[in-house]
Amino acid sequence: MDDRRSLALLTDLYQLTMAAGYWHSGLAERRACFHLSFRRAPFGGAYAIVAGLADAIDYLKRLRFGPEELSYLGSLAHPDGTPLFAPSFLDVLRDAELQLDVAAMPEGTVAFPHEPLVRVEGPLWQAQLVETALLTIINFQTLVATKASRVCRAARGPDGRPEPVLELGLRRAQGIDGGLAASRAAYVGGCAGTSNVLAGMRFGIPVRGTHAHSWVMTFPTERGAFEAYARAFPRGCVFLVDTFDTLAGVRNAVEVGRLLREEGHELVGVRLDSGDLASLSRAARAILDEGGFPDARVVASNDLDERAIDALKAEGARIDTWGVGTKLVTAFDQPALGGVYKLAALEDDTGTLSPRIKLSEEPIKTSIPARQQVRRFRDAEGRFVADAIYDLDAGFTERTLVDPTDATRVLRVPEALAHDDLLVPVVRGGAFVYEPPALDAIRARALEQLSRLPDAVLAPRDPSPYFAGLEPDLHHLRARLIEAAR
Repeated sequence: MDDRRSLALLTDLYQLTMAAGYWHSGLAERRACFHLSFRRAPFGGAYAIVAGLADAIDYLKRLRFGPEELSYLGSLAHPDGTPLFAPSFLDVLRDAELQLDVAAMPEGTVAFPHEPLVRVEGPLWQAQLVETALLTIINFQTLVATKASRVCRAARGPDGRPEPVLELGLRRAQGIDGGLAASRAAYVGGCAGTSNVLAGMRFGIPVRGTHAHSWVMTFPTERGAFEAYARAFPRGCVFLVDTFDTLAGVRNAVEVGRLLREEGHELVGVRLDSGDLASLSRAARAILDEGGFPDARVVASNDLDERAIDALKAEGARIDTWGVGTKLVTAFDQPALGGVYKLAALEDDTGTLSPRIKLSEEPIKTSIPARQQVRRFRDAEGRFVADAIYDLDAGFTERTLVDPTDATRVLRVPEALAHDDLLVPVVRGGAFVYEPPALDAIRARALEQLSRLPDAVLAPRDPSPYFAGLEPDLHHLRARLIEAAR
């Protein structure tokens, strides 16, 4: 987001009509608390990687209503032609300054269902207004970062060391903004680089690329195409070998590699983009080794994701670098995180912040009331053991945690365990108090956080759930509100 114009209208219309309704009802300035969370971990997994906070901060910094925005809102009308928004309400928007308090989990944090990723407090109309933008930013980047982490975990060698995953999805992404956000989030999730040059410039992500089939088709012969590319880029040759005959292409790459070596350069590798990648990679590896290029890499792409990578490894594929595009940047098998933004507390007539709850016939959709914080417990080795969602106003009093969707599931957290509270202040009274870390630091945090989770929680299929429960006081408050509402 480098356009410095206001993003105030990056919202659904009903956020503005509710804000106007609160103003007409005399409720607009009452203090409210909302939480952004998700109900189910994506992709059949057990966790998510939080991403998008830097862009959310950028949005909040540009939350202002200038003449252009106000003119547009003033032009909106009811079906009978009368103005949708009263001029006096538009004056409120024009004169408004951000008054929110925002706390959030830092990007790269491992998070679990029902935990607040972001807590927003302040005047009801402002806390309501930011809902849509925060959801679209956090939802998408968290989803893609999580997908990337799953892909990168699948792309590990037999010794457990990571094999590079390159994000190659810009041409299949959901528009320009989607492509940029996906490249950023994929890097947070563990990808080693991107083909997206604008993302490379904007975010400092390493950029990678070779050539397309059209390069090979431009020349009379494949070998001639490789030789021409080698003359242009002798220090970074990865040849795309499947334009005509893949294994013949590998042999041509070896021959051109020998010419490169005579000039003091080395063949970096070959890329496979179609066919039976398992058998072709094994054959390509053999040709490269026999040709004297044991260090040349076999790069593979072609609709890959964590499941395809798992399958290729099970078939004995000899692939060193993985190019993943469409199924990563579109989060192909689950295109939405399903994050929600729910009112948890509202100032009452006495000036007291009163908890609020939304009920549902589905237990998973019954909201959690009160101002919340997440406390993470870790053992002596630093491994994550459990999380507690607790009421900030009541404080943390007891370590017997209750599953938010099944009260029969409880976990007693030992007293000896150390802990950290996860949500950190981002905005206080409209003032920005948090400087987002560099993207490399965010990526490093994500990798470090994943290393602290039990392997069973990280399993790609049928993972063991991580216990993220309610502190007993919050559980009892929620139960009382449910009973009272019914």
